[in-house]
Order: sequence, then structure tokens, then C-alpha cells
Amino acid sequence: MSQVSEFIPQAKEPLLIVISGPSGVGKDSVLEILKQRKVEFHFVVTATTRPPRDGETDGVDYIFLSQDQFAEMIEHDELLEYAIVYNDFKGIPKQQVRDAIATGKDVILRLDVQGAETIRKLCPQAVLIFLTVPDEAEMVQRMTVRKSEKPEELKLRIATARQELKRIHQFDYLVVNEEGRLDDTADTILAIIRAEHHRYPHRKVAFE
Repeated sequence: MSQVSEFIPQAKEPLLIVISGPSGVGKDSVLEILKQRKVEFHFVVTATTRPPRDGETDGVDYIFLSQDQFAEMIEHDELLEYAIVYNDFKGIPKQQVRDAIATGKDVILRLDVQGAETIRKLCPQAVLIFLTVPDEAEMVQRMTVRKSEKPEELKLRIATARQELKRIHQFDYLVVNEEGRLDDTADTILAIIRAEHHRYPHRKVAFE
């Protein structure tokens, strides 16, 4: 028995989990359900130059920055990845991720598809989950109903989403978020994370 135990890791390796997908598929809503369940994850707060929407809180939903402040973070190499998303900058604070991983907590990133691709290059052992809806028509309807963008901005989001759907093959898992079944979607994501902790050999988070 002692010889066998030498091959079994005793400490749980923290995971870096990316939840991504097009606009309108419910990424924020799913993350809110996970937070309400008080799961032991660190939810990374993304930095952005876009203005807050109604009901959003600085430091909770996003870290809202001016373009000058965001430029300073780029200049000081404080972002793990960043990109222009629908005419605004978004980025992941590097130290926030490293500190969470160091505590042994699983880390969850909410990213657009472009950002997920960057993380896969930086950390090949990240778990990438593509969140979507049953069909394109529902996705467009969800984006239209929320009325958070001007007509021209909405048109850009819809066109971008159609292209992002073609990149599902770059992800490890596909989760369909059906209307009115947020709890089921959260259950599926938690099941994926539990399964990943039983993967052997374990994923080892390291940034290249």
C-alpha cells in the first residue's frame, strides 16, 4: 500500500476555469448563481474601460477604469491578457489570479472567446468551458431584450457572436444554457469542475 500511495498526489491542485461564449448566453447570470451557492472559488473581477450599466458595482461586477488607468496597467505589465471588446478594453489583472492560485483555490475567469483563446496559449492546462444557448435565434432575442446597447452596437455584437460560435472546437466543454434553467447550467459546470479534480494526471496551472 505504501508503494501505491507514492504515486497518488495528496494535495488538490487548483484549477483555472474559463467560462466563455458569445454575448447573450448568460455568462454573468450563471456566475451569479455560483456565487449565491457560496462555492469555494475565486471569481476574478475583470478590468474594463466601458461605463457601468445600471445595477453594476465597481470592484464586484467589473473594475471600471478610465482609458488612462487601463493604459497604465498595460504599461506596468499588470494584465494577464487584454483586448478590445466591442470598442472597449477588457483585461484580467495578473496578480489577482496568481494570488488566488497560491491559496489553493480554483479560479474562475469570465472571458470573451478571444480572451479564452489567449488564456489557452498562456496556460494550456486551463479548463475552457463554452457557454451557449439552444439556437442562434434565442441568442439574438436575449441580446435584443436586455436593451443595453445602441442599435449599431447590437448589430456588432450579433455579428461577432455568429463568428464566435464557429470556435467551439477550441474549448474542452460545451454547456447549453437553456431558458429558465440557470440552476441546471450551474450544476453542469460544477460537475465538470468536480470531474476535472479527479483527472489523472492532474492539470497543473502554470503560465508560459
